[in-house]
Amino acid sequence: MAVVKSFFISFSMYSKIPVPQFEWKDQDMKYVLCFFPWVGAVIGILTYLWGIICKDFQLGKLIFAAVGTALPLLVSGGFHVDGFMDTMDALHSYQSRERKLEILKDSHIGAFSVIQIILYYFIFTGAYSEISGLRAMATVGAGFVLSRIISGIGVVSLKCAKKEGLLYLFSSKAHEKVVKISLYIQLVLCVLFILYLSFVTGIAITIGAALTFLYYRYRCYKEFGGITGDTAGYYVTISEVITVVIVSACCIMKMI
Repeated sequence: MAVVKSFFISFSMYSKIPVPQFEWKDQDMKYVLCFFPWVGAVIGILTYLWGIICKDFQLGKLIFAAVGTALPLLVSGGFHVDGFMDTMDALHSYQSRERKLEILKDSHIGAFSVIQIILYYFIFTGAYSEISGLRAMATVGAGFVLSRIISGIGVVSLKCAKKEGLLYLFSSKAHEKVVKISLYIQLVLCVLFILYLSFVTGIAITIGAALTFLYYRYRCYKEFGGITGDTAGYYVTISEVITVVIVSACCIMKMI
């Protein structure tokens, strides 16, 4: 029963998909992170279906890219984008570590977060518009799973910047061994699937995700002394845009 409740908690936390609601208990939160990538799988499936619709009805690039960009936001409710914006405000404040952690908790948004999110979606939408073919769409869809797998691994593997907040709650209550095994198995399967779709593109995406994770770890440890829930969302959004850019480049060069 704890596994089932963990599934529902994961989807209620990380998506806007309607699921049964109940009181969160410690034993019900042990496996929440195991199902975190499944939210990405829903986004990936919808992305692929959107590709089929656009192909069958020969829709234009603008609506193709606009709806494709909106899908992750509609499913997640902007949960990770909020973390990205908070992280951008903190990083661009150039304040002390303690002050940066305070900025992460601040519900208000600053100019830098607005500037960075606009830049982010210009890049995301522009790159998305150059994607063509269902194989490429499937690869992008798998990227939404991959970003969440690696983010989840980070939650149970990296040092928390503070002993409070949702990330600390989920990491401290998680059954670390089971969660790690589950996420690493999902990681291998996801990477194999991407490599199956396109070996060259898959290699590029895997390297991109790994380098992004290393940069994420380095930057968080340097700036905040560890990771937080906001920085975990920051990693997800950065990983996703890198995947879209890589797939876009491979489409332009006819490599996928």
